[in-house]
Amino acid sequence: MARDIGDPWLILVLWAAGALLALTGAMCYSELGAAFPLVGGDYVYLREAYHPFAAFLSGWASFTVGFGAAIAAGAMGFASYVLQLVSSQADVTLQLKGVALALIWSLTIVHVGGVGPGGLLQQFLTVLKIGAIFLLIVGAFTVGNGDWQHVSMTSGKPHVGLGTLVVSFIFVTYAYSGWNAAGYIAGEIINPTRSIPRVMIGGTLLVGVVYVILNLVYFYALPLHVLATPPLMPVAEKAAVGMFGPTAAQFMTIILCISIAGAVSAMIWTGPRVYYAMARDGFLPGFFSDAESQDGTPVRSIILQSLWVTLLVLSGSFEQLVIYSGMVITAFTALTVGAVIVLRHRRPQLVRPYRVPFYPVLPVSYILVAGAIMTFLVTEKPVEAFWAFVTLCAGIPLYFLMRKTGCKPGVI
Repeated sequence: MARDIGDPWLILVLWAAGALLALTGAMCYSELGAAFPLVGGDYVYLREAYHPFAAFLSGWASFTVGFGAAIAAGAMGFASYVLQLVSSQADVTLQLKGVALALIWSLTIVHVGGVGPGGLLQQFLTVLKIGAIFLLIVGAFTVGNGDWQHVSMTSGKPHVGLGTLVVSFIFVTYAYSGWNAAGYIAGEIINPTRSIPRVMIGGTLLVGVVYVILNLVYFYALPLHVLATPPLMPVAEKAAVGMFGPTAAQFMTIILCISIAGAVSAMIWTGPRVYYAMARDGFLPGFFSDAESQDGTPVRSIILQSLWVTLLVLSGSFEQLVIYSGMVITAFTALTVGAVIVLRHRRPQLVRPYRVPFYPVLPVSYILVAGAIMTFLVTEKPVEAFWAFVTLCAGIPLYFLMRKTGCKPGVI
């Protein structure tokens, strides 16, 4: 963004706009999550508002790219930072995959142990990450070697086109993705009708504030043209080195490792709840519909997901999937937000412990923004759009096969 836009304030505006869009989505999802406090998230909402077919495609997309490719990419990113801390003469590719798989299966073992161990691990990683970010922010504005004049410096780029702004905004929305994760585990949360809105909205607000302040720290640390100059290492690392010296690089690498591990852990935790709900509906083999622990943890679905991710890591094919996964995620998220409107009309008597404020302005606004992003992506990235379509179509035969042989859909 520093390279393509060249204006600190415009970049900050995009991050604030991304927070507003995520907050709008969180409010819409909160109404759905409070009304349907079941495990499965988007899958459940789409099934109730539209048709099991739409729900199945959403679950299929979650398995193949939404969670699968994202976990693989995150684990490989974690491995690359770990290897920065430990120098070795061995085969780097083999080491990367080994460390990535070690992370995946270590987290899998913890989450297979149940919501208790998995939740404690997630809290621990989150506290470490937030604490490290807090230290970075406080250190930047107290002992950091920065300058507020950097915030007003631009790179002197000519007028930024709409296409450049849209691409940058897509990066922003991808960074905010995950604001709807609480819905996937709603059935395992104490008092979900109250907790879901509080967690989704409060968490999104917190992340939005942190993102904006962090970007302000980056601009305080270094001029824009320095941030945009190759090597384009993680901007947090470059800013930390600029403020605190070369020794800060290792500290930031450790923070990045913790941050990525937390994200991978969250996806390993939440994703299998979708496949569990699909199996309960008969759209995956019934083998994956059994919760084998006392707290209802879908052990077999967790292992299924980790096996798929392992295959992606070993084959290296996840990188291509990640490129167009954003299209699929954006499309189904917009469709899910639309479920708020559909259900208001089709099921007005549905008990809604939480209602979206300013209805229907917020859901309509979200759908319009998501639609604009999708239109731009399809126009500018037709190859990626084609493969996104192919990925969805690949799941259609499985839907009809399971519909023919599975149990009656729509029942949990």
